[in-house]
Amino acid sequence: MDEHPAVPILDISEYHDPATKDRFVEALRNACHHVGFLYLTGHGVDHRLNTAVTDVSRDFFAKPASVKREIAMVNSPHFRGYTPVGGEMTGGRADVREEIDLGPERPASHDTDRPWRRLQGPNQWPTSVPDFEPIMTRWAQDMDRLGRTLLDALAEGLEIDSDHFRNWVTPDPEATIKAIRYPAPVEGQKPQGVGTHRDFGLLTFVLQDAVGGLQVERADGDYIDVPHLPGSFVVNLGEMLQVATHGYYKATVHRVVSPPVGVERFSTIYFFNPRLDATLNPVDLPEHLATGARGGASDDPNNPILDTYGDNILKVRLRAHPDVAELHHADLLHTTTR
Repeated sequence: MDEHPAVPILDISEYHDPATKDRFVEALRNACHHVGFLYLTGHGVDHRLNTAVTDVSRDFFAKPASVKREIAMVNSPHFRGYTPVGGEMTGGRADVREEIDLGPERPASHDTDRPWRRLQGPNQWPTSVPDFEPIMTRWAQDMDRLGRTLLDALAEGLEIDSDHFRNWVTPDPEATIKAIRYPAPVEGQKPQGVGTHRDFGLLTFVLQDAVGGLQVERADGDYIDVPHLPGSFVVNLGEMLQVATHGYYKATVHRVVSPPVGVERFSTIYFFNPRLDATLNPVDLPEHLATGARGGASDDPNNPILDTYGDNILKVRLRAHPDVAELHHADLLHTTTR
């Protein structure tokens, strides 16, 4: 296991080699227990595909505002589509970025008994960039494979049956993609790229450019940079995995600072999340690991981590996108706590 500014670098191709598999599993367990962030290389996702993902994102964000607003998220009760700069909130403050959110293509649900079913529905694809849909769809398929492999390795690291985690994403995870542009600040501005937060699902894969800005909180409260490492994804764990492992696996606080003056930044994120109806039954850790479990519950009384993924993600979405919440889900606003 190599080191890169306190964030481990792991080569997942070692997991597929019987001679190195155990070493990889142990290194992964240690990284997810102590740091909660890592660089993943040897992942098998074609570099040309990753480049195409970034290229179509750049093409979309270069379009006039009027074109981008054609697929505005506020039109979608499923929280899909384009959000302009300042349209998403983290920690009660507006993030200075624009983005497009994508999810599994499904028919819209009108289940009133389980409000999180409202998250199911179709995407809004940008017809102004014809290659956007096929490239993002192909990328999602490759990232799904990678997410399932890494989830199996995480289960092995805890010495539990891999089905314990697989059941949360079978048959289909609620995986989402977020393509992001951070605009170039002007002199004197110190905007919030993305405020401090933990991710809320299982696994997050970040494809970032060379500009930098992602920062991770250390145990002492200071932040360290997670710079671009060519050929890698940055991977971090979400709250649901922390809860299910009693805090043995760590969902680490992180943020994104805006790029330098005159420079814009692009990233594309793949969130490998459980099914909406999945209730994450806690893991029975072996005794020698259980002694290192910190407890997975949230330390913020205003931000409880809910057991069912649909409840957890709906809570997050309602707070992050108040315009969508007010227009489409006003009846739910009094029930959310995040």
